[in-house]
Amino acid sequence: MTRHLPRHLGRAALAGSAATLLLGLVAPSAVADSGPAAPSAASRAAAHRAAEAPGTLDTLSRFFAREGAVSRAAADPRVEGKAVPVYYLSPAFVAGEKGAPVARLEFLASKAVSSDGQEASLWTVERGRSWQVVNIATGDDETHYARVGARKLPGGTVFHEPQINAWYVQGDVRGHARVLPLDKDARRAVGADGASLAAYRERVHEAYGDKLPGSAYEKSGKAGGYEKKAGRAEKAGRADGHEGASAPSGEPMAAASSVAGAGALLALGLSAAAVLRRRRRQRG
Repeated sequence: MTRHLPRHLGRAALAGSAATLLLGLVAPSAVADSGPAAPSAASRAAAHRAAEAPGTLDTLSRFFAREGAVSRAAADPRVEGKAVPVYYLSPAFVAGEKGAPVARLEFLASKAVSSDGQEASLWTVERGRSWQVVNIATGDDETHYARVGARKLPGGTVFHEPQINAWYVQGDVRGHARVLPLDKDARRAVGADGASLAAYRERVHEAYGDKLPGSAYEKSGKAGGYEKKAGRAEKAGRADGHEGASAPSGEPMAAASSVAGAGALLALGLSAAAVLRRRRRQRG
């Protein structure tokens, strides 16, 4: 059965007058001990078709040409590989809700490459009965770590903790539920050998438990200064001064400086500016 991922759009206040468009996704309400909900094969195929649609490729041409590295006509973008599910640390898990999986599905991601080797990640969600690309982010973190996690722990769930820009894979290791690191930020958080699922839950609860929706932290505006809009969101400029790109459907689409995991940011309280800096760092 296809999972519907309704959106919430907000605007983050960044340093100075710059702002960036944020995408927040509501997770499925049901959680299970067996792990987060996985998209169907039909959903992944539909997301891939949306990524390869002519309108999306045209937007990608403009995206890759934004800083003059290649002309729009010569960009010749292509989509490589299949769309992969992208999971983020679940607020329900942080809160300690019984049966809550460590992560929740946020969007599907596809890797796009230009003729000069630039890479980008296309974020796709289901709206109504169709899949649409709603965001473009520089680099290929989402598909890269999906591959790394699959090699490290086949059958595990690869997920992102955007508050510290850490990527993990969670699953069964010799009969025990473990969280294993996939990058240097994750290794700093849980060690090179990872942590038990219980120990990881304790760490994130301590770090973010007082920053969940409805908390005093959120109500104080410290969680990024988000202003929720009714219906369509305002089109915001990029943090580096460039205009955001428009999605083929006419909906706003964040461009190169877009933040990762805004749904988790809204839920767990990290400023957009911090994530923008982390998105630009070299992974390790």
